[in-house]
Amino acid sequence: MKKYFYVINIQYLGYRFHGWQKQPNVKTLHLMVDRTLNFILEGKRFKSLCAGRTDAMVSAENAAFELFLHHEIEDLDAFLELFNYNLPQDIRALNIREVNEKFNIINHSKTKEYLYLFTYGEKCHPFCAPIMTTILDDLDIEVMKEGAKLFEGEHHFKSYCYKPSETGIYNRKIDLCELVDNTIYTANYFPKKSFVLRVQGKGFMRNQIRLMMGTLIDLGKGKIALNDIEHSLKPDVFVKMDYIAPASGLILNNIEFE
Repeated sequence: MKKYFYVINIQYLGYRFHGWQKQPNVKTLHLMVDRTLNFILEGKRFKSLCAGRTDAMVSAENAAFELFLHHEIEDLDAFLELFNYNLPQDIRALNIREVNEKFNIINHSKTKEYLYLFTYGEKCHPFCAPIMTTILDDLDIEVMKEGAKLFEGEHHFKSYCYKPSETGIYNRKIDLCELVDNTIYTANYFPKKSFVLRVQGKGFMRNQIRLMMGTLIDLGKGKIALNDIEHSLKPDVFVKMDYIAPASGLILNNIEFE
């Protein structure tokens, strides 16, 4: 049978989901996507494969998955409309395009951009919780900005992988890492001042961005210094980081395929 291949870009609020990957007895994004596809495809055979699995409570502005079918979608716009009509309200499909059999969403070269949204110093409105982390202690934002820049470039990132193995590949490159004022997300219940850590790279290890963010928060609290971050990135160095920043502040902002 001839196979057909499609890439669908989606966005979602991850706060009520146990991540992307299907797991027994819990609600996951992959479960809800496949359940919806099974309904609109009326039981026809299909398979879906994601470009990158997000953790529990992590959201996405622009994620992507590949859809494998044994029949052609004749009207892509109508399919997208039907898909959105049946998805839960915290998941939305953005677009769909056909690709050829040589495309592999896992192995195809891509660049990912993550955002981490946070504020500090005051208790925020509860509505902030799904996408923003609140640190009640004071933070030195200026030194955190300096610390963020230390992650840019090629480094040994074993200290920023959750439960690293002895065989993992930890020499990786981060194309951009900056801490800036938040001008992306606004709401009348947001605090007056909030911030975004923006990170771009080819790929990231388990909890890497959250460990980097947790390290920057410890830096902002004065628990560690800039030279501690420099040391943690040196070849063959492994420092067990104490703080993994909460998942709900993390957003997969974009995936670009080359």
